[in-house]
Amino acid sequence: MAKKVFVSGCYDLLHSGHVEFFRQAAEYGDLYVGIGSDKTIEGYKHHKTIYSEQERLFMVKSIRYVKEAYINAGSGILDFLPTLDIVKPDILVVNSDGGNDDKRRVCEERGIEYVVLERVPQAGLTARSSTDLKKTESQIPTRLDIAGTWIDQPYVSCFEPGWAITISLEPTFEIRERCGLSTSTRNMIKKIWPYQLPNMDPETLAKLVFCFENDPERSDGIIAGAQDSIGICVPGLCRHYYDNCFWPEKIESHNDEKVLSWLEAHLVMIPMEPRRPGCSVVEGKDITQPKVKALAKAADDCWNAILSRDLDAFASAYKASFEAQVSMFPGMVFPSVERRTERIQEFIDRWSKVPGVMAWKMPGAGGGGYLACVVTDSDQFCKEHEEAFKLTIRRPGM
Repeated sequence: MAKKVFVSGCYDLLHSGHVEFFRQAAEYGDLYVGIGSDKTIEGYKHHKTIYSEQERLFMVKSIRYVKEAYINAGSGILDFLPTLDIVKPDILVVNSDGGNDDKRRVCEERGIEYVVLERVPQAGLTARSSTDLKKTESQIPTRLDIAGTWIDQPYVSCFEPGWAITISLEPTFEIRERCGLSTSTRNMIKKIWPYQLPNMDPETLAKLVFCFENDPERSDGIIAGAQDSIGICVPGLCRHYYDNCFWPEKIESHNDEKVLSWLEAHLVMIPMEPRRPGCSVVEGKDITQPKVKALAKAADDCWNAILSRDLDAFASAYKASFEAQVSMFPGMVFPSVERRTERIQEFIDRWSKVPGVMAWKMPGAGGGGYLACVVTDSDQFCKEHEEAFKLTIRRPGM
């Protein structure tokens, strides 16, 4: 009687490397496959699957080396444990880059043989991995504005100069349109460089993107804020100083790993409804010198708090910056779209009261999209609230 062999994975981008892995694993006996569920993948990879779990189940079952396949009912990296109880395999097979001590321990506890295979492509084929294939998708970063938003517009900084603070984000989650994450600028970049930013001086690159997006022939007459191109192109934590001009007088970036890791440990985003077409966030604006001065001060306080890794001060300044924004542009929370006001405010009211949330804002111009929150512990918060996800700040060279 043939031994039962078990393997497990996502198989969302099914490729020749997977098929060859199945072939090699099937040499040990009858092959059973556990497949990560849509919910599990979205939970720990922070993006939706390309193919649904039922599509992936159909494709895997159709491979001739596979005797049977299941959708794993568990969660996390050991989501296959319930499937093990069904299959009761003799052997667990993993790739050399897919094994870990937890899987080895499970095998020892259950008397299952643990086999590690090296990635060897079928003769004549190129070695494949899901990570490599994903590099053919667009890896253009996005940005999150931290404080000082709107001061990159001269009609704001003419009242008081100040800094805008941004972080460049790896696209580790689904970047939705009209949600305050500078998707219009990102889409303009993709027209020139579809998959990744070119290897060049980040500030020069940001200026090129800014000029490309703000074509002098642009029919709507709107000049996109420079914080969008700078926030995307300049890695790490960055601040840029505006004084009645579209382009900042100076740009400062900070890439201390302790600071960036600290920010990642205290920032999460929670999706909300996108900003609706025709939604106006500038209608009813009320820009005065005291309000812009409050915005500039909040940005200064925020920068100092981040560099000193003072969580209470960071949360206070982060919240103060958002309050200054909304005081000048109430349409960020109360946009001129019917029945939209209550939804946004109710969403903010609900999440602002959740334990662990210290401060909140909407990215970009607001009107919907995401709620970006400062929390006491991003790992713990995301475990307790499946809607929330962590952010990965882009480091230099990435």
